[in-house]
Amino acid sequence: MLIPNVTWLDLCLAGIGAYLVKQVLNKNLTPYPPGPRGWPLVGNIQDIPQIKPWLTFAEWGKKYGAISHVEILVKSAVDMLDKKGAVYSDRPVLPMGGELVGWKSTLVLLPYGDLCRQQRKNIHQTMGNRATLEIYHPIEEIEFHRFLKRVFLNPEQLQAHIQHTAGAIILRISHGYEVKENNDPFIDLVDRAMDQFLRCTTPGAFMVDIMPSLANVPEWFPGAGFKRLAREWSKTREDMAAIPYKFVKDQMAAGTALTSFTSNLLVGRSLSAEEDDMVMWSAATLYAAGSETTVSTIYSFFLAMTLFPDVQKKAQAEIDAVVGPDRLPSFAIATLFLILRPL
Repeated sequence: MLIPNVTWLDLCLAGIGAYLVKQVLNKNLTPYPPGPRGWPLVGNIQDIPQIKPWLTFAEWGKKYGAISHVEILVKSAVDMLDKKGAVYSDRPVLPMGGELVGWKSTLVLLPYGDLCRQQRKNIHQTMGNRATLEIYHPIEEIEFHRFLKRVFLNPEQLQAHIQHTAGAIILRISHGYEVKENNDPFIDLVDRAMDQFLRCTTPGAFMVDIMPSLANVPEWFPGAGFKRLAREWSKTREDMAAIPYKFVKDQMAAGTALTSFTSNLLVGRSLSAEEDDMVMWSAATLYAAGSETTVSTIYSFFLAMTLFPDVQKKAQAEIDAVVGPDRLPSFAIATLFLILRPL
């Protein structure tokens, strides 16, 4: 009896064949919306670019319509992150941004564990419910009034005004710091740090993210310029956390500190070095994330209102009907409207 010579290639091909047969037998009879043709097993994962993927999505919208279909193993991701969240709640390890530059100290890349849970708990105490957020309503209203004045005087600098206002609000909340009208050092620091964060965490931007062993080469080694960048960017990241934190401590020592996220965590407590570091990075996470996401959201809103003036007119009419044309909207008016609206 002859025994066939079975190789690993044969086994792989057999496995692929069995998968394809299963896909055909389990094929959903309901057709999906149109979209780019994917590959077996991996679907469209190679069709999604690592840099500016939204441009590709926009092209797909033009080609396939308002609703298009791609397959990127989403079901597996849902099963892992939803049904088994306790097992798969960790952050990705990013050799450049997380390890070399050190952004794993902040909540966004902090490995899952006691420190991660404590940072989340600290932030939740400040922004976890409506009652805690209402404390900061007066701060937001004052800064947005200042924002409107800046836009009125210099409308061509809209993005700079948004960045300044977002930074002013989150710094007042996180560190009790009132920003300067122009060239504020803390605003400049967080803007620089967030720009570097985006650059060092962009997938594929640095070879060390593809070959993590390169992290061990010395800075003087040919092609290791990323090590110099990592050292410089790590200093910016550290300054972004340490300088505002020192400001709060100095103000508390002088008895002039304003109530803030950081002062609330420090007042009346004797912290160990580890606890002190945890408070500093909790505040830095709030400070950095709040400034970046708010700028993107508000700037996108202005873009949408510019592109769709008919929607802008409808929104303005609704605001005038509720608020009136002789005053600015406020949280008090919004709350009253929500209470009276069912009536």
